[in-house]
Amino acid sequence: MSALPTLQSDLLAGVPGVKHAFFSRRGGVSKGIYEGLNVGRGSRDDSDDVLENRRRAADWFGLAPDALNTCYQIHSATALTAGGPWGHDRPEGDAVVTGQPSIACGVLSADCAPVLLVDPEARVVAAAHAGWQGALGGVVASTVEAMIGLGARPDRMVAAVGPCIGPDSYEVGEEFLDRFAAKQSGSERFFRPGAAADKRLFDLPGFVLDRLTQAGVSRSEWIGRDTCTEEDWFYSNRRAFRQGEPDYGRLLTAIMVI
Repeated sequence: MSALPTLQSDLLAGVPGVKHAFFSRRGGVSKGIYEGLNVGRGSRDDSDDVLENRRRAADWFGLAPDALNTCYQIHSATALTAGGPWGHDRPEGDAVVTGQPSIACGVLSADCAPVLLVDPEARVVAAAHAGWQGALGGVVASTVEAMIGLGARPDRMVAAVGPCIGPDSYEVGEEFLDRFAAKQSGSERFFRPGAAADKRLFDLPGFVLDRLTQAGVSRSEWIGRDTCTEEDWFYSNRRAFRQGEPDYGRLLTAIMVI
């Protein structure tokens, strides 16, 4: 298996029968602005480099690349159930759920929140991509419902939010707060004043953790890593924009039953 550097959730690491990884940008073959482990097939990176990076990530799980199931992500609430390897297919959606031990459920991110979930008794796992649109639109609830469809129960679930843009880095306009307040009562508590009077700082990982609680998930945590501020470790959409870069790499987060 590959010796790629990975980050772990203490909560998930304590769950038997599951293997998970929050991959960083370290350990890959991509070059230039994508330097490292860019797994984004939608990026403008060299396609052969992306495929090699995905192969290395799949190998970390002891799997062939075809068994690393990821979606064509559209910032939706769509959760897809996988009964086997998808190969090169990328169905549209923002979460992958399975009870099969032969595949890994994965999501890509570059500031959005990757979420991993497991019901260890039902042996059902999931990976969800929760940017602000998906988180507000219900991707966490949809993922939990898809897991329930495979026999899981929310009160047995354990979840972890991986590296994402942190609450000190995510500055937005007041209209952003208004959109949340109109859609989700009480969400104002995840915003605090920004640098200017018309700016706010949004706590994305905190909001996602709240969505997990509202869905009935018994235990969850954010691993506490900010993609925007840790350039040596992570890709970041917002940082790339600030630096005038034309594109950015994508990080991989994945989980499987073993």
